[in-house]
Amino acid sequence: MFRDFFYLPKSDRRIILSAIVVIGVAVTVIHFAGGRDQTANKPQKANETYRANRTNEGYRSNEGYRSNEPSKPNTPTPAERFPFDPNTADSTALLRLGLAKWQVNNIYKYRQAGGIYRSKEDFAQLYGLTVKQYRELEPYISISADYQPASTLFTNRKSENSSGVEHRDSTFQPRYPIKLTEGETIELSTADTTLLQRVPGIGPYYARRIADYRQRLGGFVSLAQLDEIDGFPHEALPYLTLEAGAETVVKLHVNNLSVDQLKRHPYLTFYQARAIVDYRRQNGPITDIGELRLLPDFSDEAIEKLRPYVTY
Repeated sequence: MFRDFFYLPKSDRRIILSAIVVIGVAVTVIHFAGGRDQTANKPQKANETYRANRTNEGYRSNEGYRSNEPSKPNTPTPAERFPFDPNTADSTALLRLGLAKWQVNNIYKYRQAGGIYRSKEDFAQLYGLTVKQYRELEPYISISADYQPASTLFTNRKSENSSGVEHRDSTFQPRYPIKLTEGETIELSTADTTLLQRVPGIGPYYARRIADYRQRLGGFVSLAQLDEIDGFPHEALPYLTLEAGAETVVKLHVNNLSVDQLKRHPYLTFYQARAIVDYRRQNGPITDIGELRLLPDFSDEAIEKLRPYVTY
C-alpha cells in the first residue's frame, strides 16, 4: 500500500502529506497541553486530598473525643456516710465523708503532733467544720476505747457479800477522786498529787503546782505560803493542815553551797546568792542569817522568810 502511494498524482500526494502533518501537529499539541494540565492540577488535587483526609481524621477524632465526654455536666461527688474513727481514718475515708483537703491535712497534722480525739466534742474543734457538717457526721463518729484516758479502766465497783453488806472492791479506784467533806483534812507536807486532788477546789493542775513548789522550797512551814502560788484557790485552805511543819523541811547549807545552788531556792535571787558567797569570802562562815542585814540585797522580810530554810 505504501508503494501505491508513489503512483498517485503529485497533487493527491501533497494533500495526503498535508493531512498527515496536520494530524501529527494536532496530536503533539494535545499531548503537551494535556500533560501541563495534569501537572498543574497535581498540587491542587494533592491539597484537596490532604484537606479531605484531615477533615475525615478530624471528624473521627472529634467523634472519639465526644464519645469520651460525660453525657452530663460535672457535679461534686456526694458525701458518703459511714462509721469512722478520727484517730485512725485515712485521707481517702475522710475525703469520702465530704471533708475538704485542707481539713484532712489539719487532722493529719494534729495527729502527728500527738493530738488525740478522745470524744466527739474534740472532733467538733476541727478548724473550718460547720455546725451542719458536724451534725451530719456526729452519729458516725466512733472513737476506739484504746484512745480513752487510762483512768476510765478503773471504776468505783461495788459488790455485796453473802451477808448483803455492800463493800468496795479494793482492786479498783474511782474514776474521779472523791472530794473531802467538811471537817476532813489532809497533811500538806506529805500529801501526793492524787491525795491533793481530793481537796475541794484543787484539780490536777494545782495539785502538781503545789507538789512542785513544795519541792523547790524544801517543804512548807506555813499554809500562807500557798498564796505564793499564782491563783491558788483559797477555798481549799480549810481542808489542809501542816502539823509536821519545820520538821520535814530540807535546809540550805549557806556556808557550803555555790551561787548556782543557792539561787535555785525560790526565796533567793541570783544577786542575793552572789552576795552570800561574797560575804563568806570576806568575813568567813555565816553563823546567823541575821548577819545578812548588813547587805543591801537583804531586807528584814527577806531574811525572816529565808530563816527556816538555812543551816550553818
